Amino acid sequence: MVSWEECSKTQPRVVRLLKNSIRKQRLAHAYIFEGAHGTGKMATATVLAKTFLCRNSEDGNPCESCSNCKRITSGNHPDVHIITPDGQNIKIDQIRGLQKEFAYSGMESSKKVYIIEHADKMTVQAANSLLKFLEEPGNDTIALLLTEQVHRLLDTIRSRAQTLTFSPLPPQGILKKLLQDDIPKPVAMLASSLTSDYAEALEICREEWFAQARAKVIQLTEDLRLRPDYCLVVLQDQYLSFFKEKDQLRLALNLLLIWYRDLLSIHLSNSENVVFFDQLQALEQQALHTSQKKTGEALQAILTAQARLRSNVSPLMVMEQLVLRLREG
Repeated sequence: MVSWEECSKTQPRVVRLLKNSIRKQRLAHAYIFEGAHGTGKMATATVLAKTFLCRNSEDGNPCESCSNCKRITSGNHPDVHIITPDGQNIKIDQIRGLQKEFAYSGMESSKKVYIIEHADKMTVQAANSLLKFLEEPGNDTIALLLTEQVHRLLDTIRSRAQTLTFSPLPPQGILKKLLQDDIPKPVAMLASSLTSDYAEALEICREEWFAQARAKVIQLTEDLRLRPDYCLVVLQDQYLSFFKEKDQLRLALNLLLIWYRDLLSIHLSNSENVVFFDQLQALEQQALHTSQKKTGEALQAILTAQARLRSNVSPLMVMEQLVLRLREG
C-alpha cells in the first residue's frame, strides 16, 4: 500500500510541498508531475487523490480505512478518473468523455480527481479541449497531469497548473536496497541502471524473463565481436523471436546502450563505473578491437534505433540496420 511516508523516501521535497498545501487547505486545482520514468509520479498522484477524498484524513494523511481510501487502493473509485494513451496518443474523445463525466455530480461526494498519464502524448485537439477544462476549474476538482517530457505540453496548459519536478533516484541507493533483498548483484546492477523507482527495479529483478534478456544481449555482443557474419542469420531466429513485443525490444536496446556505455568506460579507464561488471573480461577484449570513436558511433546508432522504434518503423528493419552498424565497429 503506497503512503506519503513511502513517497517521501524518494521525493521528500514534493511530498513536503503537497502535505503543506493539504494542511493549509491550499491545494491547487491542477498539478503537473514531471520527471523521469519510475520516479513515483503515479504513486504520489494516488496518495494525493486518496487524501483529497478521504472521509477521515488527519494531519494531511489518509485514514486508509474509509470506503474512499479502500476503493482508491483497489483502483475502482468512481470519482477518480485515469486517462492513459489510446495507442500512441491521448485523443480528443477521451478528454471529451472526461468532461462529460465531470458534468455529473460525484458518486461518493462532491469531490473528483482526474489523472492523465503521459499527458505530453495528447493530440493538439485533445490538449486544446483540456485547456478549456482547466480554465473553468470546479471547486472540488483536482487535475493531475503526469509527464516525462513537460516541454511538450502547451505553454497555456503549463501556465494553468503548478509544476512539481520529481527528482531521479541515485542508482546506488536502489542497488543497495536490491542487494539487501538478496537480488544477485549482476541483475541488481542492471535493473538499478534502468529505472529510478525501487519497486519497479525489484519487480524487474524478480522476472525470470529479465535474466534471460540480459543473457541474450550479452550473447549478441559476443556474436558481434567473434562471429559478425553470423549475426544477421540469428537475429530473427534467436533475438526477435525472444524480444517479441515492442516494450521488450525497447528493453533490449536499453541493455545494449548500457553495454556500449560500459565499453566507453573501459576506453576511458573508468572500469569502476561498469554495470556489466561480471563481463569485464569480455568488455576489455572488445575494447582492444574497437576504438573510442567507433564506440561513440555505436552509442549513437543505438539511440537512433530507439528513436526509429518509437516512430513505428518495422522492428525487423530497425534491428537489422542496427546490427549492420554495430558490426562495422
